[in-house]
Parts: sequence; C-alpha cells; structure tokens
Amino acid sequence: MNIGIIGTGNMGRILVEALLDGKAISPSSMMITNRTIGKAMVLKDKYKELKVGANAIEVASESDLIFVCVKPLDVFKIIDQINPYLTEEKCLISITSPISTNQIESKVTCSVARVIPSITNRALTGISLITYGENCHMEWKLKIEQMMSNISTPLLIDEKITRVASDIVSCGPAFFSYLLQRFILAAVQETDIDTKTATALASEMTVGLGELLRQGHYTLPSLQEKVCVKGGITGEGIKVLENELGEVFEHLFQATHEKFKEDLEKVEMQFSNSNL
Repeated sequence: MNIGIIGTGNMGRILVEALLDGKAISPSSMMITNRTIGKAMVLKDKYKELKVGANAIEVASESDLIFVCVKPLDVFKIIDQINPYLTEEKCLISITSPISTNQIESKVTCSVARVIPSITNRALTGISLITYGENCHMEWKLKIEQMMSNISTPLLIDEKITRVASDIVSCGPAFFSYLLQRFILAAVQETDIDTKTATALASEMTVGLGELLRQGHYTLPSLQEKVCVKGGITGEGIKVLENELGEVFEHLFQATHEKFKEDLEKVEMQFSNSNL
C-alpha cells in the first residue's frame, strides 16, 4: 500500500514522522508534498527513501491512501485538484474537524474517512479520532485502524462529538502545556527556584502523573484524594484552584465551539456552492 501525505505543516509532519517511526509503513511506500516544497525536503533529509511529489496531483496519482493535511478552507481546493485521480478503489482521509465525511463523499467516488491525530501520536501514544464515511469500504476501515494502532489508540467517534473530542485529544496538549507554563512561571516568581529546575520538576511530574493514570493505579479523583491530606498543604492549594478557576474551562469549550461554528459555516458555503 502506498500512502500519500498532502501538506507537511505541523500536523502533517507529525503524522509522517509518527507513521514512519512507528513502522506503520516504510519510507519507500510514502510520498509527501507541501505548498512550500522545502518543508517536505526537510523530512526527506531525515528519511532518505521517502518520496517527495512535486504537487498534490502527483501524490494522489501515485498513492492508494491519501491524507489531506491542510487548513480547513484549503481542503475543498485540494479535493478539486486531485479528484480525477481518486478512483473508487482508493481512500481519502481528511484530518480537519470542520469538514464532515458526508461533505467529502458528495465530491468523490473513493472511500472517505476522517482521522484527527494528536501531537501525542508523535510519541506513538495518545488517541486518534476516526470517523468513516457511509460508503467507506470495510477493507479500508481495517487498514486505517491497523495503521493508526501503530502510533496511537484509535477511537471511533460520532460526528456530533467531533469538536469536543478534538478539543480534549488534539487541542488538550496545548491547553495543558499553557497551564503548566503558568504553573512554572508562578513558582519562579514567588520562590527562589530557577526556571530550569522548575521546568524539569514539573515536566517529570507530568510524565509520572500520566504513567499513574495509564497504568491504572489511580483515577483522577482518587489520585487527588491520595495526595490531598486533610488539613495539609495540598489542600490549601486546591482551595485556591476551586476559588479562582471559576468557569474557565466552560468558557474554553464555549470559545472553541463558537470558532468551530464559524468554520463550519465557511466550509458549508464552499461545498454548497460547488453543488449548484
């Protein structure tokens, strides 16, 4: 099976590196391209047998499974360009949440899926979110899940939870990285610890926390209960979080869903106009 990746920006590059490092596919079976071809060539320098196509059309014509890893409003244009090469036996995968599999199926005759990766997949861990088009062949479903199992835990989701699932899985690492940075900055500002030491301690704490949860030693509530001794220092810190966090996370999901709604409207306009 030949895999094509159109777009090697942040998530496209992560997907390429994860699939190759996770042995999901060999470099010689993958062809990539990017609008700025230099970004694709950086990956070829790392994986010598990786093929670089001149454009999206060359990648689509040479590949059986094609990932479109571009911004939501650029997906429609790419599909138009490569559509003549999307024969029925091929499969097209979008990695962007505002575009539904139904919308893509209205444009192409090949199998269609949406796979939303996470930056955690770069470490061959975390979740990848999968939604299949109504006409996606079972053969492709099996191949996609097997491939993504090499770099993640694939999870099939319903269209209606796409945004919130993506917020947690794909955006979540950025949200919690920001919180961790603020945590470190506060420690440095309020005490005598230096940034390097605080960063090392916080990073290792986060890795350890992840392992405790992954190995099933504790749930989130039970872990808090174990550390938060009644009348102790941790409890005082929890009180501050309870008082000052307020509805910050409610507001976060409200903001991401509002932006999602705007993107949905713009994408819908593109696909609707094409069917007139």
